[in-house]
Amino acid sequence: MKLMKFVIAFLAVLTAGCNTGNKKVTDAPVYEDVKIRLTSYSSHLELFAEADPFVAGETGNVLAHFTYLEDFKAIDSAVITIRLIVGDNEITRVLDKPVRKGIYSFDISPVIPGDGRVVFEVREPSAEVDVLESPMTVYSDKKTADAEAEKAEPSGTNAIVFTKEQSWKVDFSTDQPVMKPFGQVIKTTAHVQSAPDDEITVAAKTNGVVVFSGSKVLEGQSVSAGQSLFTVSGAGMADNNSALRYSEALNNYQKTKADYDRQAELAKDKIVSEKELLSTKNEYDNAAAIYEMLKKNFNASGQVVSCPSSGFVKQLFVKNGQYVEAGQPMISVSKNKTIILKAGVSQKYYPVLNDIVSANIRIPGTDKTYTLEQLNGKVLSHGRNADDDNYLIPVVLQINNVSDFIPGGFAEVFLKTMSNTNALTVPNAALLEEQGIYFVLVQITPEKFEKREITVGPTDGLRSEIKAGLSPAERIVTRGAILVKLAQASGALDTHAGHVH
Repeated sequence: MKLMKFVIAFLAVLTAGCNTGNKKVTDAPVYEDVKIRLTSYSSHLELFAEADPFVAGETGNVLAHFTYLEDFKAIDSAVITIRLIVGDNEITRVLDKPVRKGIYSFDISPVIPGDGRVVFEVREPSAEVDVLESPMTVYSDKKTADAEAEKAEPSGTNAIVFTKEQSWKVDFSTDQPVMKPFGQVIKTTAHVQSAPDDEITVAAKTNGVVVFSGSKVLEGQSVSAGQSLFTVSGAGMADNNSALRYSEALNNYQKTKADYDRQAELAKDKIVSEKELLSTKNEYDNAAAIYEMLKKNFNASGQVVSCPSSGFVKQLFVKNGQYVEAGQPMISVSKNKTIILKAGVSQKYYPVLNDIVSANIRIPGTDKTYTLEQLNGKVLSHGRNADDDNYLIPVVLQINNVSDFIPGGFAEVFLKTMSNTNALTVPNAALLEEQGIYFVLVQITPEKFEKREITVGPTDGLRSEIKAGLSPAERIVTRGAILVKLAQASGALDTHAGHVH
């Protein structure tokens, strides 16, 4: 009897153990660390908050991250007020400093259940008050609150987690695609040239030998207006000796001046007639004019070649000791302020050349791309015939040089034509390319992103048309997309990594 009772007891324990190892599917689920994600935008701030599901009579936490939309960095300092409004009931909390830069943690105890809203008022020392708000529901019991929060959790399938703390440390931004007129874009290459009125060539004004001054004159060297560069000396030459002509002019000037001064004194006592004085003055004026003309360009050594304007030496045509003749080019100086871009386009684009309204310009080998408006540029003209050497039609642009363009070099040009058709466009920096397939990172929350394949149309060098895969209402990563992708490659991260709770 005792043995039978023991066996029955043993089987009961075994059965109980088996039941605990095989829970029924109808058992209540267990929710761990369920959060409600709140996202809101003002004119210059982004709010991303993680809130406990609110239950009436219980204290919940709201961890709020505030980001400047201008540079997507954490807010520096602000007094932030949170208001939980349900019906006629309002609960307010105020924090004058963050728990960490950009992060504010609020504890709130709702009083009544119901649908309401949570409002954030951001007061900065030198800015207007920003108001951001989001809908919020207060539940009557925790089980319902957790279940509803679980349902509202954004899908995490193939999502990439990139926390706000990570994005604040790098060059990062998000934005919505833009619908804008996007006409035909002609991509070509342009030759960079100095503008005709931006370059000056200095020629010899007399025959002679080039003698460099003490300062070195080298191509690419900066020069200032009036700076002495070198001298064209005629010393020792039998013909067209500029030094001899200068000496003669100086002597004649000094002689005629002395004669005139002497006769002017004698004329006061009527010793010299007015006619003689007038003749002497005429000789003096002629000698002075010749001397002053030579004085500006010559000295006792010959012609002094000075820089006509500030800029840099583009090209030096002579060498020290070289013989030159009057009119021969010696040096060209460029101001390097205005440049010409001469692009060539295929003859098939001739019908749309009159519709070119702007252009984007990229410097090869860099990631710098400028709009024509940024460079204060304009479309000067386009050819009515093809060049004989390459059979392309020239299109000429004029821009201000920003020191990145080198005359004689090349630039990539995207000629933009006028269009009345709107297209969905994104910045080129938002595009990720893998084996010829393009993707963008679509924001699920400000800390979670979905990699999505898209169909890309033409580009103007700064933005590309999106033909399929994206809607205007969605928000995407526009800067730092590659960094978010690398975060995925480094392994999955905890959604709360780096957060302060």
